[in-house]
Amino acid sequence: MKEILLVEDEESLTEVLTLNLTLEDFKVTQAKTGTEALRYIHNNKFDLIVLDIMLPEVNGFDICEIIRKEKSDVPILFISAKGTSTDRIKGLSIGADDYLVKPFHLDEFLLRVKNLINRFSKKSNTLDDKDKFVFGNGYSVDFKTYEVDTKNGKLTLSKREIELLKLLISKKNEVVSRENILNALWSENSSPNSRTIDNYILNLRKHFEDNPKIPKYFISLRGVGYKFVD
Repeated sequence: MKEILLVEDEESLTEVLTLNLTLEDFKVTQAKTGTEALRYIHNNKFDLIVLDIMLPEVNGFDICEIIRKEKSDVPILFISAKGTSTDRIKGLSIGADDYLVKPFHLDEFLLRVKNLINRFSKKSNTLDDKDKFVFGNGYSVDFKTYEVDTKNGKLTLSKREIELLKLLISKKNEVVSRENILNALWSENSSPNSRTIDNYILNLRKHFEDNPKIPKYFISLRGVGYKFVD
């Protein structure tokens, strides 16, 4: 049974969401304050965190940042009345996987919950179970700590860079289309484009390629996508 942490201080909404998630065979743990949420997060493992932003004691943005700083990749779905583009961009940029503005339709909420859990489960099942990967001329990647040994020394990559790196490595010698990369690593709400992926690939080449203009490991197929070769 998949376990969800629901962090919401509005009691009526909490009860409605808990009831419907339970009917969908999810186990739900409730937290009404930011402090309570952090205690649960530090002491338990969840398959998804549904997180309000305006919370007593510690707000949702701060909780999200704490989770990502601790290198946890648990999916995070923000639900909030703060619906401006600035709020959504901030939520996604600090590591949330999706953002749903209140008031929302219950069916849409349940669909997003299922999609996030399914996407995360697929990534967990298809990617290499090893925490570390070594390739090329002594390059190494630690998927758990986000630390990499590159031609420029030891660095800490962002969550998105590590996710892209792990996706490409897991499909070694296979072409991964831009569309598949977008679907695997970005939510429908985040509105990235092909240029976004290109920029991440450029960064990876700077870290690992002896000559980024003539890549050996991160190969592009014009109009199709990218593949990792070792």
